[in-house]
Amino acid sequence: MIRRPVDSEDPDRLYTVTGGRSRVDDTVFDLVTLILSESEPTPGMQSEHARILRMCRQPTAVVEISAELRLPVSIVKILLSDLHDTGRITARHPRSAASRALPDPELLKQVLVGLQNI
Repeated sequence: MIRRPVDSEDPDRLYTVTGGRSRVDDTVFDLVTLILSESEPTPGMQSEHARILRMCRQPTAVVEISAELRLPVSIVKILLSDLHDTGRITARHPRSAASRALPDPELLKQVLVGLQNI
């Protein structure tokens, strides 16, 4: 019997990997959320979970995990949700320029005055 490689787009495989779940709360993970492992893989752990834990020893974006595992982002989010719920990973959202604290306007005025006096 000839066995062909498992295709990541095979619906049966994706169903098995996620335990039949098809959705997860999208407020926790987006494409650029950084994932960091908080533990090492344990014996008997699902292979995709173990790969994520090894891969995320350094902060890794959800989209990078998806590409490395060759799985759709929606499936990766379900796997990440499993790990997050058990405390095995932490999720951090990168700060955008808009969310960073801006300097005090009065301080900026003082700096400008100081530069003009030079």
